[in-house]
Amino acid sequence: MFPTLQDLLGRWAPPLETHGFFVALGLGAAGIVFLIERRRRGVTDPRVAYLVLGTLLGAALLSRLGTWAQHIDLTKNRDLVSQLTHGNASILSALVGAWLGVHVAKKIVGYRERSGDLFAPAVAIAMAIGRFGCLFTERPGTPTGADWGIVLDPAAAARVGSPAGVPLHPSFVYEIAFHAVAFCLLWFWLRHRDIAAGETLTLYIAAYGIFRFFVEFVRGNDVAWLGLTRPQLFLIVTIPLLLARIVWKARRGAFPVIPRRTPSEQHA
Repeated sequence: MFPTLQDLLGRWAPPLETHGFFVALGLGAAGIVFLIERRRRGVTDPRVAYLVLGTLLGAALLSRLGTWAQHIDLTKNRDLVSQLTHGNASILSALVGAWLGVHVAKKIVGYRERSGDLFAPAVAIAMAIGRFGCLFTERPGTPTGADWGIVLDPAAAARVGSPAGVPLHPSFVYEIAFHAVAFCLLWFWLRHRDIAAGETLTLYIAAYGIFRFFVEFVRGNDVAWLGLTRPQLFLIVTIPLLLARIVWKARRGAFPVIPRRTPSEQHA
């Protein structure tokens, strides 16, 4: 594991925290992608800046708060200030926080247009780059049961709580690949299709939710209930809601990329 860039790249690199560096790099790339897409779509409303601010604030706050209640006995959890400053962060909680943040910002500034299409490719590229920070600093995954995977030395294994000398699933590599492919699909195909306003983000988040549910089986996160991790318990509730929305919108012609059934097919 490489907690600083110097650990990763050598002494010539700046002594920056590795995870934070890649998160910042991902946000920078997301900002560029967002501006390009905003210009392409001809969005000139200055209130969009407040939507971005709401997204960032919501993601930052809920990414920490979403992992606060780790124990049923609340006295065993961190106090609120410690959780916000030093607690574990959750990508899923960050996505929920970003969704809430942008809607609160819209309500405050009176912005009524759908904005998901502006954010979808930006979020995908941010996730693809930011996950490199997780790859270099966090527990890789469960043992592969084969001779391939990430092998940690005793010191690194002790730091992240994984077994040493055993090939482990590179779960974050799987995520990087997913988000990179998702970005390419969004950037080179879906954003040029006649899809209902805002719905490319719905498609992306639903796809990631399904992918994340299954990759959790090799992530090595603690099992919470019924053999499922906390992210899986969250996703088992939210994925059906997202899929129901997609089906509902598809029946109304929101997704030309999804074939619509004819009345005769519906009653067959």
